Amino acid sequence: MAKYNVLFVLGGPGAGKGTQCDLIVKNYDYKHLSAGDLLREERQRAGSQYGEEIEGHIRAGTIVPVEITCSLLQRAMEDSGKKNFLIDGFPRNKDNLDGWNKAMDDVATVRRVLFFDCREDVCVDRCLNRGKTSGRSDDNMESLKKRIHTYNNSTMPIIDHYKALDLVSHLHAEKTPDEVFDDVKKVLDELKL
Repeated sequence: MAKYNVLFVLGGPGAGKGTQCDLIVKNYDYKHLSAGDLLREERQRAGSQYGEEIEGHIRAGTIVPVEITCSLLQRAMEDSGKKNFLIDGFPRNKDNLDGWNKAMDDVATVRRVLFFDCREDVCVDRCLNRGKTSGRSDDNMESLKKRIHTYNNSTMPIIDHYKALDLVSHLHAEKTPDEVFDDVKKVLDELKL
């Protein structure tokens, strides 16, 4: 079986990852997978083999084991009928990256990392504005400080890892969504997946 094509979508909270993934899905043959959404859905699914464990980690504020996340990503890929995937917000740290490489090496190939780079103050303003209507419990100043700290200390080294492999497309995310998407289209058209 041919491997799946994966684009990791990384950037700070509020950098516009979700907005750009929506635009990509509308204009290209990609399936958008969010690791966080898959974990939340699995937690709610009746008869889930992982539901209680995921719930325990969420309650304790600990990270769900990467094996579970990779298993859910693989199942979503297999169930989708698609070949090209955007994986949003994963890998977040070295443990995620190592687990992905171990579990998914025979399943998927990382073709690019779309790195949405945005100044911290712009990200914070976007998240606080989004928080007024999103209903997201993490769009507040206290949560944002923690999320940005985690991003700077844990996720940036992942981006650096893929830069060393010449797989990162650096996208300036402070522009309007349409301007950013113009840059994204150039990357995707060049990939020809």
